[in-house]
Amino acid sequence: MAQSPQATGGLASIPALLQRNASEFGSKAAYREKEYGIWQSWSWAETEKEIEALALGFLNLGVNEGDFIAVIGRNRPYFYWAIVAAQSVGAVPVPLYQDSAAEEMAYVMEHCGARFAVVQDQEQVDKIIEIQDNLHQFEHMIYIDPRGMRKYDHHKLHQYAHVQEQGRAAYDEFIGDLKARRDKLDYSSICVMLYTSGTTGKPKGVVLSNRNIIEASKSSSEFDTLGPGEEVLAYLPMAWVGDFIFSIGQAYWTGFCVNCPENADTMMHDLREIGPTYYFAPPRVFENQLTNVMIRMEDAGRFKRWLFHRYMAHAREVGPAILDGEPVGFMDRLKYGLGNLLVYGPLKDTLGLGRVRVGYTAGEAIGPEIFDFYRSLGINLKQLYGQTEASVFITLQPDGGVRSDTVGVPAPGVEIKIAENGEVFYRSPGTFEYYYKNEESTKSTKDEEGWVATGDAGFFDEETGQLRIIDRAKDVGKMADGAMFAPKYVENKLKFFPNILEAVLFGNQREECTAFINIDLNAVGNWAERNNIGYASYQELAGHPMVLETIKSHVEDVNRNLADDPMLAHCQVHRFLVLHKELDADDGEMTRTRKVRRGVISDKFEDLLGALYDGSEEIYTTTEVTYEDGRKGSISATLKIVDAAVTPVERAKVAAE
Repeated sequence: MAQSPQATGGLASIPALLQRNASEFGSKAAYREKEYGIWQSWSWAETEKEIEALALGFLNLGVNEGDFIAVIGRNRPYFYWAIVAAQSVGAVPVPLYQDSAAEEMAYVMEHCGARFAVVQDQEQVDKIIEIQDNLHQFEHMIYIDPRGMRKYDHHKLHQYAHVQEQGRAAYDEFIGDLKARRDKLDYSSICVMLYTSGTTGKPKGVVLSNRNIIEASKSSSEFDTLGPGEEVLAYLPMAWVGDFIFSIGQAYWTGFCVNCPENADTMMHDLREIGPTYYFAPPRVFENQLTNVMIRMEDAGRFKRWLFHRYMAHAREVGPAILDGEPVGFMDRLKYGLGNLLVYGPLKDTLGLGRVRVGYTAGEAIGPEIFDFYRSLGINLKQLYGQTEASVFITLQPDGGVRSDTVGVPAPGVEIKIAENGEVFYRSPGTFEYYYKNEESTKSTKDEEGWVATGDAGFFDEETGQLRIIDRAKDVGKMADGAMFAPKYVENKLKFFPNILEAVLFGNQREECTAFINIDLNAVGNWAERNNIGYASYQELAGHPMVLETIKSHVEDVNRNLADDPMLAHCQVHRFLVLHKELDADDGEMTRTRKVRRGVISDKFEDLLGALYDGSEEIYTTTEVTYEDGRKGSISATLKIVDAAVTPVERAKVAAE
């Protein structure tokens, strides 16, 4: 059950934690940001003053308690300060995805009734101006970057720094009001509202209280013994609950430092410079890093390749055991130590992971080979399972109990039960309060006893007692013969191959499974260059006969693997095609967190899906696309449909025996 504020030292809000940190960790770095190639730093005492000035500026602009303030931009200290400043005056911060199209922003801002917005630059200002007529309660916009803004009408458009200056000037007038509002905040006060990704419909506003965020941050920090000395890199979307917990919840609870990269292009370089001790990344980031490593090794000299493969083979044998503190022979330890000096250590430093003490991945299943690769290097990479409605944490993996095929044990304070249909339910202090303006969805998701339906199907592993997730419960269906259809499980196996970026499996109520596949342009493009294969576009490379043959071999490898699993052997892929375009959030095919919208894809590519099942060898198609500047266009292509060999289950069982 949730603890009382007294159990957390009377710290019942994020602004209260800020006051504590400014007092106890005053000179310690709270935020760093790289700008123009130079790292700037703010201590906790300086951070408190920056937030106070902005909060006073909010009061000067007329922000009322209960107002919603949209926050739109990349990871920068100014936006984190805006979130806490909004909380300090009793308002509710609502982070939005900065790459959202104008109409997506319009839905969220109108739904919550945002009166104010804090945005990054001219691009975001223009988006909101475009939709402003549909935002009936919207009044003021605050921007950080003044470039290109000189000729705009500034009656209700304000520069961030000016709002702070006006707040400082009005200190005597508003400081009493600010302190009164801040002191009124308690565990039940709304801390933040985060919108779900909306895989099946409109995004829902998830209301999280100070109780939810502080309790989840406290228990998870204690689980991994996080302290004020940690360094994190804040690069994930600010509208995602994970970034909020890591960069505000846990940061303010423990007092550790949040580092913001200069931009997306410099992120990996900035990661190496910071060398975080606490690190989170979705599987795709780890997959991309490994792909880049393997590409570089292909281009390396013969001796370097030999050295890498020799020591990595040894690391896979003993690295995870050494990391978990298990007994390993002296000679094996000695050889691993030499490998660390020659290979593992330099590689970890190159990846920016040399100082990682605790690393997590979540959001999708990560390939066992990829997961084991990082752990064999001595990186304490673990998996967690969570969702926005849980303030992230449902399960965590304890040190010494890390498995590639499970997502861990219930996080501290979390209870889990499995329904008869296999759906996972939980309740915890982090459980959300309600969906904003959506009582029906709230009731269907959270019952009167506080149990929340995750929508995921899973079970507890008898050997380890850890939770295993099979798939989204709504996506688990049945084949025509009644056998279980679990698309995500197969899709993840396909995505374990560096050449495959995305996969979408079909087969519900059908006799056979088929798939759409996106190639990874980086990995396949590098292969093409090494083999002197010219191409002018993604579409041309995706349709190259040698690429199709390579993808076919990957599909058949997965089929052989599935044949050994009696529960899912029937989900082998009989036919597939490589799509002529990458699945894109701007085209509505994915969410902003890169989850596939299965229903949208099957409807949009209905002709391609039909061709997979009607025996066609190829199909001509035209698809509407959205360009970066928002313009619409179309692309046409003739796609080859490839038949993949299916492994008979009986033969696989005999071979296994």
